[in-house]
Amino acid sequence: MFPAARFRGLTLSKLPGIHTPSYSAAVNPRCYATGNRPPINLGVHFVPQQQAWIAERFGKFLRVMHPGLNFLIPLVDSVRTIQILQELVIQIPSQSAVTADNVTLHLDGVLYVKVHDPYQATYGVEDVETAVTQLAQTTMRSELGKITLDHVFKERENLNYNIVESISGAAHSSWGLDCLRYEIRDITLPERVKDAMQLQVEAERRKRALILESEGIRESDINKAEGRKQAAILASEANKQEQINEAEGEARALLSVAQARAMSINHIAESVAKDHGVSAASLNVAELYVSAFSNLAKEGNTILLPGNAADVANTVTQAMGIYGHLHKSAVQQSAATPTLPSNQQSIDPASNS
Repeated sequence: MFPAARFRGLTLSKLPGIHTPSYSAAVNPRCYATGNRPPINLGVHFVPQQQAWIAERFGKFLRVMHPGLNFLIPLVDSVRTIQILQELVIQIPSQSAVTADNVTLHLDGVLYVKVHDPYQATYGVEDVETAVTQLAQTTMRSELGKITLDHVFKERENLNYNIVESISGAAHSSWGLDCLRYEIRDITLPERVKDAMQLQVEAERRKRALILESEGIRESDINKAEGRKQAAILASEANKQEQINEAEGEARALLSVAQARAMSINHIAESVAKDHGVSAASLNVAELYVSAFSNLAKEGNTILLPGNAADVANTVTQAMGIYGHLHKSAVQQSAATPTLPSNQQSIDPASNS
């Protein structure tokens, strides 16, 4: 029996008289990358799932051994390498790249590939993992040289897509690999560039704050001006309506006064036409004359008096004479004027006087 310490670092295929190729492939399946020796050909091989073994006869390619039971001729045939058909993850080491605006970046990534042609993956390139890693690094440098630093962060997804397309074009047909996706993991900037970007961010934020403040002040001034405008409009409309209302009130008052005056004149004319009407009119004129003289000294210091101010009877007689003359002229004019229809008759001559 072998001691446990000696047994830990060995595979069962290395023990004398025991050959289990499936266990050997499971322990370290990426034989093409690690350099482990392929299993010894004893004639019968069990290929695990998602693996492909490359068999050679006298050093020349024979066939691809697929999962399951496979037979080879001992001493004549041999297993060249084992290709893993599962999706593989390849760490892309950190590297430096220069952007279009001459900024040096340090970045690394992760590449996901899958073998679709074991023959090309074995014979197309000596070390497929190293070849894919170097191609990913050179492609990353080339793509970063086309864009500026600001677009590296904005178009990170497009950058990953362009790298995948570039690697797939070279690796698919020549190396038997499908590049599934590429992800930039870390991007390291120089300290001075970081400080400049921080200052740029702060300046941009201050700019936005000032813009927002100015827009707020502008909106406030606009609202205040709009309020003053609306207040002026409402005040003018109120003043206009007030003047209209006052004019309408004055018009109605004048109309009422005129109507009342017309009715008063009609009543006076009717009263004069009756018996003793002239005597009543003379009495009214005398009363008005006396009332006017009593108010003369109340409105000013200068008083104008007629020469015969004490002769009230003479004044009343003159006033009644004037009234009689006007009444006679109005009667003669109405007699000379043709009679109009009832709806177009003129008012009483006394109202015209």
